[in-house]
Amino acid sequence: MKHAVKRAILPLAMLAASAAAFAGAACNGCRPSNLSGTTGAEKPTLRLYLASNVAGALEPCGCVKDQLGGLDHVAALVAEGRKIAPDSAFVAAGPLFFLDPVLKQERESQERAKAETIADVIKTLDFVGFAPGRNDFALGESALGDLASKSGGQPIACNAKDASGVLHASTMRVIDGVKVGFIGVARPDQSDIGAPLTATFDAAGSRMSDAVKREVAALKAQGAQVLVAIAATGRGEAKRIADVVPELTAVVVGATSMGGDANTDAPPPEVIGDVLVAETSNHLQTVGALDLFVRNVDGAPSYKFHDGGDIARSEKKRELDARIDELHGKLADWARDPKIAPGDVEARKRDLQKLETDRRALDEIPPPKDGSFFRYRVFEIRDTLAAPDAVKQQFLAYYKKVDETNRTLFASRTPPPVEPGGDSYVGVDACAGCHPAPKAVWDKTAHATAYASLANQFKEFNLDCVSCHVTGYEMPGGSSVTHVDKLKNVQCEVCHGPSSKHVDDPTHVKVPVPKPGTNRCLDCHHPPHVHTFDANLKIQEILGPGHGR
Repeated sequence: MKHAVKRAILPLAMLAASAAAFAGAACNGCRPSNLSGTTGAEKPTLRLYLASNVAGALEPCGCVKDQLGGLDHVAALVAEGRKIAPDSAFVAAGPLFFLDPVLKQERESQERAKAETIADVIKTLDFVGFAPGRNDFALGESALGDLASKSGGQPIACNAKDASGVLHASTMRVIDGVKVGFIGVARPDQSDIGAPLTATFDAAGSRMSDAVKREVAALKAQGAQVLVAIAATGRGEAKRIADVVPELTAVVVGATSMGGDANTDAPPPEVIGDVLVAETSNHLQTVGALDLFVRNVDGAPSYKFHDGGDIARSEKKRELDARIDELHGKLADWARDPKIAPGDVEARKRDLQKLETDRRALDEIPPPKDGSFFRYRVFEIRDTLAAPDAVKQQFLAYYKKVDETNRTLFASRTPPPVEPGGDSYVGVDACAGCHPAPKAVWDKTAHATAYASLANQFKEFNLDCVSCHVTGYEMPGGSSVTHVDKLKNVQCEVCHGPSSKHVDDPTHVKVPVPKPGTNRCLDCHHPPHVHTFDANLKIQEILGPGHGR
């Protein structure tokens, strides 16, 4: 997909910085100086991790470094955070388990395995529950119930009528002695794309708010002290709920449905009255952390929280976020570009360091003197977060399982046949005899080892990966999931086209595309696989003497 990716939230600074420097305000794109952080010497009473629109994102494509996302890195974030807030909880709003509301039949096995892995991992993060999006019903309510059971959390929607018993109106957890009630609201029926739903959902805005009010009253009767709504309704309805139900501490926002692998920004948080409205970037690019500081008021703990940050600084933060993100993307590219002088790279790294210092300074504000308060910050999820060993093993088990399953499942799947008189793919060895110079250039590129990079990670039969690591994938006379043979790696014919006729008669038949442009590059090198990609600049990396020069 050729979509522009906006990544306004950027890197976590060095873990070694002091906890005091981590006094983050409610903001979009906070850059805390450590992962466990607190406000000075005062530790939060409890912490809630918030995610919007995960949509089946186990981890980002590994084509380039410094990409946002990865459930294994989220696990690292939570593990570090437990040093300060040992008792925490994780909740999600919007599509959680699947990328799309409709799954192609050939992908069902792999998508189910991925969803089960997501469920297994989030269970270790003290997962409480989620307001489901339409994607979550892709395999039906029964499968959704099974995934929820694996995750340790509940799908919640107080505006639903569900005879299957899969959906619950709310759930409550005791977190470090505080009773926290979570109320769900969902509108998966708003999308007409997806599997049929047996549950029905009250769509009227006022009735949804009334349903939340009723559930708030029910939870308070059970002793709930903190109340959080999880709304897979879109931002407008979530803000309405925050306005109409002031007893809430926060509303976590998610979408009713999503489709495709394009990444989105995290909108800035808002405080409506005293209710935080929070939404993170999709696909686990970012995760929110809501710290609640319970203090005594008139001799008793107060569960009425006020914003302990500074929303007025949000615009300046967003401005710095954008500049930092742009520089990160450039540095990631320059690190592999031999034409960039090392001195220039170091100068830009110093620029980046200063920008991040300026950015952290915006979060270093003292806590309120009186009353209970909350602090909200958004963590970007980067590969600098070391994954816990247990989660690494869960990922590895998933990839091995999918590889073995797909090896068998697609064993008989061959590429489409070549039409009479058409060209088929012949592979690089058939080209090298007459074109040794281009072959020598190609041998030095990452394209020449693209397939090995999958095989080394048990991903060579993974449907999310293989198409960009072989030649002629699903093309007439080309390759398929398991039938790669002489077409492993990104070879000549990816750019020059299938060339069997040229090989048979090189004197009279030219290759289909003698001088390819950059359009073929963009079939794979597009967001979210890369941050930015200047095809005209990048194509120079695969040219050399006898091959375009």
